[in-house]
Amino acid sequence: MLLSLFQENKRIESKLHSLTCLFWECTLRCNFNCVHCGSDCTREELAADMPKEDFLKILSDIRPHLNPRKTMIVITGGDPLLREDLEETGREIYRMGYPWGLVTNGWELSQGRLDALLHAGLRSVTVSLDGYTEESHEWFRGKKGSWLRTLNAISRVASTPGLAYEVTTCANRSNINDLHKLKSMLISLEVEKWRLFTLFPRGRAKGNPLLKLSTEEFVQLMEFIRETRRERKIDVSYGCEGYLADYEMEVRDAPFFCQAGIHIASVLANGDIGACPSLRGNYIQGNIYKDDFWAVWNTRYQVMRDRRWTRTGKCANCSSYRFCQGNGLHLRDEESGELLGCHLEMMGNHTLYPTGK
Repeated sequence: MLLSLFQENKRIESKLHSLTCLFWECTLRCNFNCVHCGSDCTREELAADMPKEDFLKILSDIRPHLNPRKTMIVITGGDPLLREDLEETGREIYRMGYPWGLVTNGWELSQGRLDALLHAGLRSVTVSLDGYTEESHEWFRGKKGSWLRTLNAISRVASTPGLAYEVTTCANRSNINDLHKLKSMLISLEVEKWRLFTLFPRGRAKGNPLLKLSTEEFVQLMEFIRETRRERKIDVSYGCEGYLADYEMEVRDAPFFCQAGIHIASVLANGDIGACPSLRGNYIQGNIYKDDFWAVWNTRYQVMRDRRWTRTGKCANCSSYRFCQGNGLHLRDEESGELLGCHLEMMGNHTLYPTGK
């Protein structure tokens, strides 16, 4: 019953499509070499950093159409901290009334840099930690010395009063058996919010057998999250990807809802207008250098707001389709639309799961 009611709410939300989160991919430059990078960022510049004035103009243009205090601006990359004008940009975003935050690997997040960002209006930070040991984290992130610097960054963020934050961890075959130890370490650092996610077959992660969890390991992850939530020592959840049948509401606070193009938009480094930054290719809806952003938001995105087109292939006869609606769009091929990964299959057999409660 709960899931059925939630589906009706999703239908209404899709029609209203209020913009509550806008990502800005401010750079493709990165000081890490992560094995899973979806955009395949490298140390070499793939595209020039977008001038801050171009993005700020978008925020100024859409400001009359929404309540800026209810639209979160999330700055991502690459790594945003590689931009020297980040604080200046943040001050302008804050001046316009938007709350803003950033996603970082933590390498450049010294106490001095954090203080400067807070002074510029920073309201939230997401930091990635992907291993309990130096070896596992640095193998995954491709950067010597990153484990300790990330831990220090997390400690600084967690001890900052009034700052919203979360630590994210990509669960993979190299760290799945260390999650209990990683949990204890985060609790010792007084981390309150932790989000785990799994990889999808894009970018460098495509075809890497060391990254994708087996069925047994994926169920192990779900059980770990459920158990940890029941302990109430740290607020842990699974990411927003994928319908999880009986694990819904057990491993996150709300049922699965891919909000790409419904509440979430993005401006990519080259000016492309999209939704979740993980969606590229045919999911791009326009470009700020030739299209009006607000017009694009209100007149396009049909592929994301009406997902009946996803009911093909293995989804065609799935009894859980009305709750899943074809899974997260980042798990579909950007050209063909073919489903690349099914969470129900990851748990065993997608035809065996109930249609909801």
